[in-house]
Amino acid sequence: MTASFELPAPHHFTAGTIGEPGQRVFFVQAADGSSTVTLKVEKQQVAALAQYMAELLADLPPVPDEEVPTDLELLEPAVAEWVVGTIGVAFDEQRDRMVVTFQELQVVEESDEPLLEPDDATSLATFVVTRGQALGFVRRAAELVSSGRPPCTLCGRPLDPQGHVCIKTNGHLPH
Repeated sequence: MTASFELPAPHHFTAGTIGEPGQRVFFVQAADGSSTVTLKVEKQQVAALAQYMAELLADLPPVPDEEVPTDLELLEPAVAEWVVGTIGVAFDEQRDRMVVTFQELQVVEESDEPLLEPDDATSLATFVVTRGQALGFVRRAAELVSSGRPPCTLCGRPLDPQGHVCIKTNGHLPH
């Protein structure tokens, strides 16, 4: 088991990437005055988290623009503590905060095939963020997800700079 983290009032909460489209590694990061926690995630996890947070925010009072952070770049060095398996989000009405919990992904060896599953001894990271920070995350995530490789007009899969062999052409024509 690796380290667990709890940041009850981070001043920085963001998503970011390292690498070129098609080779990017996605991260979620939070920092308070004494520590920075960086976690490795999948692109789909960032998109799903942002979508869920946006849905929660839609049911709450609007966030004033001055409460939404604009400096959302990853803080360096961006070195992942561990890989995220599951993500949970709750809204704490009393504190007017979103509680975001990340659970480490464990690889469990059973028989000949590895099985990916979280267990009770898994590390957790909990970040308690403001609605403004959540909205900033949603905006940043949308920017990151949309800045990837453009989709193929035939199959919808991402195009590499040199194109790809499209399944809609039975792999016969590069597209």
